[in-house]
Amino acid sequence: MFQSLRYSNLFLRLGLATVFIWFGVDKFLNPQYWLSAWISQGILSVASKAGLGGMDVVYASGVFELLVGASVLSNIFIKTFSFLALMFLVAILFTFGINEVVIRDVGLIGGFLSLFFWPERKRFV
Repeated sequence: MFQSLRYSNLFLRLGLATVFIWFGVDKFLNPQYWLSAWISQGILSVASKAGLGGMDVVYASGVFELLVGASVLSNIFIKTFSFLALMFLVAILFTFGINEVVIRDVGLIGGFLSLFFWPERKRFV
């Protein structure tokens, strides 16, 4: 049986990057949907105190998701962005609770935990 840690890491990163890039792009294509369906009043309240509107929150989330996707895809700053994505997904779970839509985030959390704890390659000089 063909097995490789390198390829399993690549496929894990491709899957996670696809999800985050997809949702990041969708925030720019359908911002009103994201604002009305997924941005909680608590987040809007905190954002308004900082002088930000609801669309600003949607677009900032989209930029963040695109940065996570780019990091995971390129394997640059992978530990940092895996940790940030974990915090983002845990915050979503605490904000919305576990339901039939948000439960997919549990799988994403598992994927990002895997990347976060993936052993680093030793570089030889």
